[in-house]
Amino acid sequence: MASDTGWRAELEAWLRPFLEALGHPARRAMCQLYVAGLIGPGERKSIQPLAERLGLPSHDALHHFIAAGIWDAEPLEAVLAREADRLVGGRDAFLIVDDTALPKKGMRSVGVAPQYASVLGKNANCQVLVSLTLARREVPVPFALRLFLPEDWIADAARLERAGVPETWRTPRTKPEIALVEIDRAIAAGARFGCVLADAGYGISASFRAGLSARGLRWAVGIPRTLKVYPADVTLLAPPAGSRRKLSEPDQRSRSAERVLADAAWRRVVWRRGTKGRLSAYFAAVRIRVADGPAQQIGGRPAQHLPGEEAWVVGERRASGETKYYLSNLPADVELTTLAATIKARWACEQAHQQLKEELGLDHFEGRSWTGLHRHALMTMLAYAFLQRRRLVRAKRGKKAHRTSAAAEPARHPRRHPSTPAARALATTLSTLPQMDHRST
Repeated sequence: MASDTGWRAELEAWLRPFLEALGHPARRAMCQLYVAGLIGPGERKSIQPLAERLGLPSHDALHHFIAAGIWDAEPLEAVLAREADRLVGGRDAFLIVDDTALPKKGMRSVGVAPQYASVLGKNANCQVLVSLTLARREVPVPFALRLFLPEDWIADAARLERAGVPETWRTPRTKPEIALVEIDRAIAAGARFGCVLADAGYGISASFRAGLSARGLRWAVGIPRTLKVYPADVTLLAPPAGSRRKLSEPDQRSRSAERVLADAAWRRVVWRRGTKGRLSAYFAAVRIRVADGPAQQIGGRPAQHLPGEEAWVVGERRASGETKYYLSNLPADVELTTLAATIKARWACEQAHQQLKEELGLDHFEGRSWTGLHRHALMTMLAYAFLQRRRLVRAKRGKKAHRTSAAAEPARHPRRHPSTPAARALATTLSTLPQMDHRST
């Protein structure tokens, strides 16, 4: 949390591109006040406590700005995506797809329903926001939060109308479908990244994986242990002459990811240094073809899928005894250390979600409307990006001062590179991938 007296002037300067996108002077003033209120002290970050701490005569102006004012959030969202790119974007950056839950009481807030909350690991009465986070060198900057609407909301036109849900969002959309729309928006805004990461809630979706590949993106996603895969050398056999079979079939059967990796060579991989030492687990990887091609009867078994895209199936055995499974379309010659470091880079978005809630009040919004929720979420992301910028500037100054001090004294010990072999391999591999810089297209 920012605490020195100079941050407000710094915030005003940093917000200038966002305020220009807002246009009207009153909206500019309220935006700056709202973000400052989120950053400033105080446990509760809902509108009324914010107004009181900011010294406003009432909370009406802030409420109107967030919940009722007529202004388009898309230009600010585009500026935020570009700022995220400026802070952490590049060919060695990751675009992390995830979702976060906002627990709620009652049933009137937009999108609230008893549903699975991945952050809680169970069903809860909550709102669920699909998120996009750009991260590089373990520094995350969230720049997209979009509400998922459960089926019972989509089926209730009156409820959608009361919550002010836009017409374009009143049709069913899965979380992976929402994520692909947000990825397109990120690309259009110029966000650069080398690989898309997501957990099994998204990785299980064949259409999501296909959508990423169709966009020319590298990806690494979680999967359930039961997902079927074929050996990489599988081929399709034409029907024998005179056979009643009309369709080609694979010459090998598909097996679950768990079975394929059971006989693989597992080895310990250190993917980075944490605050308590090196972080490691046992990993194994096998090159396969995913069983997500067209569905047909195979070997007398109905509803089987033909071999699809070639990829890596990866397993991770943790110290707790838990085993996790992943798919990735990183190149066939990539090292296991790189696969592991890529997969484990997803943790950065969880850190960001926690800070958005604990420091900036993402889950404190008390309004019920679609517009109010998304504008509040946008303001929390602006505040977070500003704080990340300050942290990066301070870290850069600290490194510069350290280098200056070190140059002034004779070296007493050889310098050790702070990164692990996995981190170095990951940076090298990502730097060779196509640059996700779409600003010139």
